[in-house]
Amino acid sequence: MRKILALASVLLLSACAGQPLKGTGDLGLVIERASGHLTLINTSTKAPYARVEGLGDLSHASTVYSRDGRYAFIFGRDGGLTKVDLLEARVVKRVIQAGNAIGGSISQDGRIVVAQNYTPGGIKAFDSETLELLSEVPAEYAPGQFSKVVGLADAQGGKFVYALFEGGEIWVSDFKNPRQPTTQRFPAGKQPYDGLVTPDGRYFMAGLYGEDGVALLDLWQPEKGARKILEGYGRGEEKLPVFKMPHLRGWSMAQGKAYLPAIGRHEVLVADGSSWKEVGRIPVKGQPVFVMARPDGRQIWVNFAFPDYSEVQVIDTLTGKVVKTLSPGKAVLHMEFTPRGEAVWLSARDDNKVVIYDTASLEKIGEFSAQAPSGIFFTSRAARIGF
Repeated sequence: MRKILALASVLLLSACAGQPLKGTGDLGLVIERASGHLTLINTSTKAPYARVEGLGDLSHASTVYSRDGRYAFIFGRDGGLTKVDLLEARVVKRVIQAGNAIGGSISQDGRIVVAQNYTPGGIKAFDSETLELLSEVPAEYAPGQFSKVVGLADAQGGKFVYALFEGGEIWVSDFKNPRQPTTQRFPAGKQPYDGLVTPDGRYFMAGLYGEDGVALLDLWQPEKGARKILEGYGRGEEKLPVFKMPHLRGWSMAQGKAYLPAIGRHEVLVADGSSWKEVGRIPVKGQPVFVMARPDGRQIWVNFAFPDYSEVQVIDTLTGKVVKTLSPGKAVLHMEFTPRGEAVWLSARDDNKVVIYDTASLEKIGEFSAQAPSGIFFTSRAARIGF
């Protein structure tokens, strides 16, 4: 027995000598939308460390992480769900679970990964270890009528909340028994296009494309139903053509206020985080797509739809004004703050690069090449509600 233990120790030491040990807290990935690759990155070294291929159609892809940050689950446009090991830089398993998927979420306990699907409409739940299909909830909002699912987010207690675009509803599915989920339905409004859960896990907000306003559901008191907030913010004014849908998942809470993109307008809407009433608007250069707060809430970074999608504006939350306009590169699609907010990474798709800025000086501090980069996702998301 001693000889066996001694041999095991030698093998372990040899493995450690060949591959330096590292944690996962400062890792992440960049989606290469055109090539089906991932670039794995280290936020401390500000550089890539590996590239993973074979992930299919990533033209609209998103990522969630296991609780320990080691594994990434990638949801692709082709309906693919891929589990990737960040430490070994390899695909662990890949399944094609739908015809068209654009996102997903992971449960509070990390045991269930759920994909949201356009085709067929609905959600599917998988075991996070094996990617075994556990159950599905078709988004049949009326007999024979199925809806695209948007805004899927995890909530406490093994629940997932999401919106139905054509159905005009918010659904909450309880996966305490993952093979037999139960679902509650709430009317939301016309064409909810995206959704999010507030950082404390209490509220689910669904932006409405078919009408001005946002549907708000109190997850602590769902029996009260969804209510409308920010109604009529564009009343009396012609809505501009929308070239790219805003992303509510990139919304912000800072200084007790919510900052949200206004559909078809060159404005960021500001709402009180308690009453949810509008308290201000901030004029910006173009139609906002992501409106993201630095982790400490001092700054809001905004990127834009075409034709202004090569610029980014920085808002100071103390003054409520734009303090800087940056030009990081052509077609800035996504932004991601480091966990403590000292830097922000931006993807410039048409320049085939990722650019890194210092958030204090607003100066560029790094960049590297990537093929048509889009989404940037750091493992710090593993510890956040609603991701």
